[in-house]
Order: sequence, then C-alpha cells, then structure tokens
Amino acid sequence: MEKLIITQPDDWHLHVRTGAILKTVIPHTARQFSRAVIMPNLKSPVTTVAQAENYRQEIIQAIPKGLDFTPLMTLYLTDSTTTSEVEKAAESPHVYAFKLYPAGATTNSDSGVSKLDLIYHVLETMQEHDIPLLIHGEVTEAKYDIFDREKIFLDKVLAGIIKNFPELRIVFEHATTREAVQFVTEASEQLAATITPQHLMFNRNAILAGGIKPHYYCLPIIKRETHRQALIEAATGGNKKFFLGTDSAPHLQHLKENSCGCAGCYSAHAAIELYAEIFDRAEKLDKLEAFASFNGADFYRLPRNTDKIMIQKATWRIPDNYQVENNFLIPLRAGEDLTWRLMN
Repeated sequence: MEKLIITQPDDWHLHVRTGAILKTVIPHTARQFSRAVIMPNLKSPVTTVAQAENYRQEIIQAIPKGLDFTPLMTLYLTDSTTTSEVEKAAESPHVYAFKLYPAGATTNSDSGVSKLDLIYHVLETMQEHDIPLLIHGEVTEAKYDIFDREKIFLDKVLAGIIKNFPELRIVFEHATTREAVQFVTEASEQLAATITPQHLMFNRNAILAGGIKPHYYCLPIIKRETHRQALIEAATGGNKKFFLGTDSAPHLQHLKENSCGCAGCYSAHAAIELYAEIFDRAEKLDKLEAFASFNGADFYRLPRNTDKIMIQKATWRIPDNYQVENNFLIPLRAGEDLTWRLMN
C-alpha cells in the first residue's frame, strides 16, 4: 500500500507545556489531529476549572490560522481536590476528565495524590457525573523496581479502584506491559488504554544499549521486547479498548541531557507518521483508522471526526531539532528517516 486515507485522528494524551514551548509544539499537533486531551501537569498544576479555561485560551491563541484544532482540557487531582470542583467540571463544556498522578510518578507530579483513600469521595462524585479518570499507572515507593511498577499498580491500586467504582470510566494511560494489555482486555467496558509510539517502536535497549540515550527516556519506562510485542498486538488487533495517545512530552535539550534526565519523549512532530510506520511493519495498516480515529472518540462519547487526512509512503528525514527561542527541542528519532508522510 502506497497511500492511506483515514478519518482525521485525535490524540488522547498530550503534553504541550506553556509559553515558548507551547507555541512551538501546538502547530505540530494541530496539523494532523482534530482534538487532543491536554495534560494538566504544568509546574503550577491545572487543578481548577478556572485555571483550565485560562490554559485553554493560551493554547487556542497558539493554533496557526487555518487549522481547526480543539484542546480537551483536564484537571489535576490532588489530595485536596473537592467534590464541588468535580461538579464545576461536569458543568464545563471544556473539561473532559481528571488526571491521577501518584505523587512523584513523573514530570511535575509532586502535587499528585499521596494516598488514594484521600480522594475516594472525589472519585465517587466523578462516577456520579460520568467524568472519566485518566491514570498514570505506576506505584512510586522506592522499594519497587522501576520496571515492575506498572504491574504492581494494576494489582495493588487499579483493581481496587475498579471494584469500588465499577461505573467510573477509566483510561489507563500509556500502557507499557503485557500485564496491562491483559488487564485492560479482561476488564469491563469502563476501562480502556492509550498506547504511545515509543512503547510500540522500542524496547529498553533503545535507552541503555551502547550508552544512555536520554531522549528515549520516558515514564513509564520502555520495557522488554516481550512487552513491546504485546502492545503491538493490542494496538493492531482491532480491540476498541485501545487507542492512540502519544504522551508527547517536550523538554528542552539542556534539561534532557543533564543529570536530571527529564522523563518524556517528544513525538508530536510526526505522530501519525510514526504510528503508520508501526502499523505498516506489523502488516496491519487496515487497523490504523480505528485505533487513531474511532476508538478514543467512542470511549469519550464524542462524535467521530468527519474530515480526512492522507498519509503517503514517502521517505523523509526528521529534523535534528526544533528551535525554542534560544534553546532546542530534540524530537523522537531526530535525524532519522521515516517511511510515511502526512500530505497536507
């Protein structure tokens, strides 16, 4: 197949930051996606509807003229989130979910939830108002190996949430393990999962073999090849519970390439092309449209998009970097060739 026309996709898990970085990355997303679920983990997290409205306006102002793109806002759960804020979110036309970060799990997650029972009353109100819960699914205690933290979260935390809130719609974000695939597959229709391009393309050798490569470091961390294969089967297998969520997370070069090693891969520059290459290699291009354009919209109970995009088999080289004022942003697979290209 040399050309693929599909319904315009959506990104159901996206970081765009703020300020100069936002202005650089929003055009990349808006040229290919109709909508995106915007993560709320800014340095000052987006915890209220009023803050989400302000953040939404900043995003809208950065969208290039002529592109039709809708940011879907989320709120950051903390130990002090109130049920009244949930009720405000339910009334807002722009807030679509709440995000659960276990405290310390990833970038700007220090304000996250320290103990789940502190927000059970909030989850109950979310269930009553049918507001989805988006989860970064890892335990954070130091005693747990970083490669095991997702699996432990499934058994220790997520199973309990589902038992106590069976009608709560939940998205297990950026699934990385075969255990997560099995858990989501066997759970009720209230549970779904997003899968990123980096977890579909790479195993942990990409980070560690031949020297540490910080631009492949993300959380949850990339796992073994057996897990990657399970994710490929889930994404390309036609199961409506799995859908596209890039978790594209821009960090400036000097923050990735230092002792901090910020977690996150920037993939928005070529997201749909990366997924097309993945599905092509799996000989499942016919499954890409549902994964990218239908399953997420259906789970969020939003109308499917009606516009189309065309992706063509054509080799092109990803730039080495993108300039952000006096700094640089290094994209995933910088300087490498891609075999599919969005035509617009």
